[in-house]
Amino acid sequence: MEVNIDQTRWYDRIWAALIFFTRLPFWRLHEPPKECFKTVVEHWPLTGWLTGGMMAATLWLCAQVFPYFLAVLMAIVVRLLVTGALHEDGLADFLDGFGGGGNNRQRILEIMKDSHIGTYGVIGLILYLLLLFFCLSSMTPIMAALAILVADPYAKMLTSQLVTMMPYARREEESKAKVVYRKISVTAGISLAIQGLLPLGLFIWYTGVEWSTLVFIPALVMYFLYLLIWRKIHGYTGDCCGAICLLVELSVYLTLIAGPLL
Repeated sequence: MEVNIDQTRWYDRIWAALIFFTRLPFWRLHEPPKECFKTVVEHWPLTGWLTGGMMAATLWLCAQVFPYFLAVLMAIVVRLLVTGALHEDGLADFLDGFGGGGNNRQRILEIMKDSHIGTYGVIGLILYLLLLFFCLSSMTPIMAALAILVADPYAKMLTSQLVTMMPYARREEESKAKVVYRKISVTAGISLAIQGLLPLGLFIWYTGVEWSTLVFIPALVMYFLYLLIWRKIHGYTGDCCGAICLLVELSVYLTLIAGPLL
């Protein structure tokens, strides 16, 4: 029997987000109603507290034992394992689709749905991982760990706005995940803001970094990517969400590194 989403319990919706966005066996402990998976984006930054926390902890702890470049590499590997490279897969498909599909909306969507990775995807993933590695390697272990705790939820909070800013680009039955996220309500928007901005606010308070560029530049990156997606396919897909999340997160690290020059 179909259940109204608003009648589902709040912790079921959070549990669905943890199941959807990680590969940790939460589903073994509890299986929420399938309708809850339409709300997972509303708790996406909260899952970033977990994935970012595990990545940050790995980096800092490994840096106490191993050379720092190995600690950074291990931290990246841990996040890939925890998330199942979900967003990296989206980035590869996004780059293949937008790189190889030209201005043909249907062709872009077809390429993104293809499970095979192409030239744009391979090169893009290599460049992304290299940039991520060198960004984190250029910071001190404690600063890199704190940056991860901030960048992961903040990027997911910004990216979640796509669900409100544009429609889904396919029909629900054509979705890879077989689910289309519901529009974000005012209450969900407030919750998202708290999830994404609380770590950022604490970081700015603790480190004293310039807050305006750290808040504005990633938001600007997200907005320009939104414009590109809207112009090309007039709607979002899960691959678009994953790609924007990673690129916005990367922009947080680049902004922190370039901070003294901005």
